[in-house]
Amino acid sequence: MTRAEFLRLMFAGGAAALLAPTVRRARADDAAYDFWFTRLMYESGDWDVDARMPSNLLDALIQYTTLRVDPRERVLPLADTRMLTQPFCYLAGHKLVEFNPDERRNFERYVRAGGFVLVDDCNHDVDGLFAKSFEQEMATIFGADALKKLPKAHPLFTSFFRFDGPPNTAFELNGWGDDLVHEYLKGIEVDGRLGVLYSNKDYGCEWDYDWRNKRFLAEDNTKFAVNIVVYALTA
Repeated sequence: MTRAEFLRLMFAGGAAALLAPTVRRARADDAAYDFWFTRLMYESGDWDVDARMPSNLLDALIQYTTLRVDPRERVLPLADTRMLTQPFCYLAGHKLVEFNPDERRNFERYVRAGGFVLVDDCNHDVDGLFAKSFEQEMATIFGADALKKLPKAHPLFTSFFRFDGPPNTAFELNGWGDDLVHEYLKGIEVDGRLGVLYSNKDYGCEWDYDWRNKRFLAEDNTKFAVNIVVYALTA
């Protein structure tokens, strides 16, 4: 059973009854799409970063896959129960991550139910405020050892295109942050499913350009975004 099928079953049953009528109508409207991009708002930090990244990611999916893709970015508060029905969520920022009780409850419920969250540290700094505070939130919710390094043989790296590990970004060695190339990504698995993919590599900034400018790149750097989405939908 794929993650998307798992979520449909989860929210077609008793959990769906807990959601508001407007949420259930939105789920019916979403039947026209296989994928849509949902950015999560959270109260404590600067969630609205890398504004052009979503359209670039969505363009890559349209270009390389046969997925029916909603071309619009969606933005939802993490505290809103509508986020529980999303196939893919994105959370990023530079500053403090300190979830309020509703945000913490929804994040845990979504991940444990089979959801997928890509979390990107825009500071690309393992000692920065975003990294330290987000990792503390994950320890509070899922346990101190929940975040683990992904091996380079993880299926994420071969879910569509083939990578030998996480691609580097131009922002990792620019003299800002910890000035390191991170040779790993981290994740949290629940029942064998990767529910949280956590990056200190600042992919959001790497992919934050007008999608029409890809033609000037020697290699399309959003190909790894395709891997992330395909893995999120099928694993």
